[in-house]
Amino acid sequence: MSKERLEGNVQRWRRFGEPVPAGESLHEDGTPDYGLFGPESVVWEVLLHPATIVFQYAFQGLMQSTYRPVIAGVRDHDPLSRKTLKGTVTFFDLFERGQRNSGMHAPMWLGDTASAERMWKHLRTIHTKVAGPTIDVGEPELGGYAAAEPRDAMWAALTEMHSMLWLYESFAFRDGKRPHRLSPEKRDRYFAEVAAYCRLVGAPEEDVPHSKADMDALYEKYADLFGTPDTMAIWPDTGENFAEQMFGLFKKNFHRSQLPAVFYAGVLDHGLFRQLAAGASSGKMRASLGMSPVRSRLAVIGTKLALPFVWMMQRGPFERHYMRLMWGPDGVKLIESARALRVRVHAGAV
Repeated sequence: MSKERLEGNVQRWRRFGEPVPAGESLHEDGTPDYGLFGPESVVWEVLLHPATIVFQYAFQGLMQSTYRPVIAGVRDHDPLSRKTLKGTVTFFDLFERGQRNSGMHAPMWLGDTASAERMWKHLRTIHTKVAGPTIDVGEPELGGYAAAEPRDAMWAALTEMHSMLWLYESFAFRDGKRPHRLSPEKRDRYFAEVAAYCRLVGAPEEDVPHSKADMDALYEKYADLFGTPDTMAIWPDTGENFAEQMFGLFKKNFHRSQLPAVFYAGVLDHGLFRQLAAGASSGKMRASLGMSPVRSRLAVIGTKLALPFVWMMQRGPFERHYMRLMWGPDGVKLIESARALRVRVHAGAV
């Protein structure tokens, strides 16, 4: 596996042409088009921190692994699932699947309005096919799922955005201090800003949160859709376990050329990083992941002990490497443009 194949070219992430960075186009009235959020938003403060750039996919993946319709969609329709059924899936497929995640979302978070809308249109077209009558064979009463429909599209967006806030508060060294929570006022403002993203993806207006309290109430409303029972991995049509089949094929189809993919996908993102994310999460989430009380406490201790490593991963060389690897060339441009714009706005130069 060459360095070029591992890193990927711009086409691995780009859809519908090169995205326009927020602030580089104008509205009809001549004002800058900052997209969904913009340089004065709390969302950008959170998203543009080096900790978020490095750990975003691991935290999002962990949180989304507790929302059962997302897991059902991966189990039944994801390229990983299709390749597992064919017997061809490899660790590189797992790596590349995760690698595209952040960079393909970046135009919606950091591009102008047209870029955000084009990328969502593309993702919605793909997700229209991700639907099925059964979320969990162990609880058929839960019904089905549809990734492009309002409920599941909303939760895909909210788990992305909530996981970034959780990551920022848990891992972001800033203001000369260890990681710490935002004030209640800034937390509420964060969720109020996230409402624009929820509306982009077609969330039901009555469910769109505008504060942390709204978000907590939403989790309670949809509590039956969260959790990680063993039956979630079972293909409804065959009764076979998707996860067991896939990981068995990872071993069977392994070749030493896949070692870089094993390192990034297996050792870091799906291994160490997610374990650290679990230790930084709430006790309720760890319980939903199936952790025993003892394992939960050990996860918390492990994450606290790993904070020097977390700090190191936010330093320039490590962040730049991960930014290019996991966000792609367009993502790098969008991040750097947004950071520069944020500095200019806060300095009063715009």
